[in-house]
Amino acid sequence: MCKLISIDPGKYKCGLVLVNIKKKTIDQAIVLNTEFLPKYVRTLKSVENISKVIMGNGTTSKENIDKLKFIKKDLILFEEKNTTYRAKKRFFELFPIMGLKNLLPKDLFIINKNLDAVSALIILEDYCNDKFTLSKDIDIKTWLK
Repeated sequence: MCKLISIDPGKYKCGLVLVNIKKKTIDQAIVLNTEFLPKYVRTLKSVENISKVIMGNGTTSKENIDKLKFIKKDLILFEEKNTTYRAKKRFFELFPIMGLKNLLPKDLFIINKNLDAVSALIILEDYCNDKFTLSKDIDIKTWLK
């Protein structure tokens, strides 16, 4: 077991993170259109050593399970209650505000579409009962655009 994928499913967009279990690092994080989810997961599985895919059991999870039939034996549904709410706090743990920006309201710095990837991370951290850190190689532009 080397890497896990976590998905926060949604009707129009999904948050997805790829983590390295041994290093406890987030190797990839992205928010993508739900229609591209199956192809993206299939591509990741073909190039990475992925043992399981953890998906939140909330919004549209049943529809997304049908789209991910090709990984059915590796797919685990997990509780995702309040992950979007908790994602705001976790966002600032990953990307702390520095300097004079600390004087401004934190909500100015959150781009809501990034919260889907952070929600996927929270689902995974709850599943593993552990916290993950950003990999040195991660492209944070996928989180901060």
